[in-house]
Amino acid sequence: MDCLFCKIIAGEIPSTKVYENEYVYAFRDINPQAPVHVLVIPKTHIASADEVTPENSAAVTHVFEAIPAVAKACGLTNGYRVITNVGEDGCQSVKHIHFHLLGGKQLPETMA
Repeated sequence: MDCLFCKIIAGEIPSTKVYENEYVYAFRDINPQAPVHVLVIPKTHIASADEVTPENSAAVTHVFEAIPAVAKACGLTNGYRVITNVGEDGCQSVKHIHFHLLGGKQLPETMA
């Protein structure tokens, strides 16, 4: 499979790891949009939120169980935002479901 994030998980492409367990890998975004910008991804390849099914949804559950630990490891004690992009109009740049963990400052209330 020619998936950028699968290659990062496999160690074929370097990343700045923040957190890892059996199911989840989290690393710093190379183009941060906030003082803390970490990508949290399941080790199971799922293309996007549109591809979550009853058979693979446990992988996403593991991500959401790990997010508080990732936030704590990053020093986010006053809140944070979690975002996922889906498809072309949603600006999904890598076809492996991933969640942007953003924080480290007061974030704007709107996206526009």
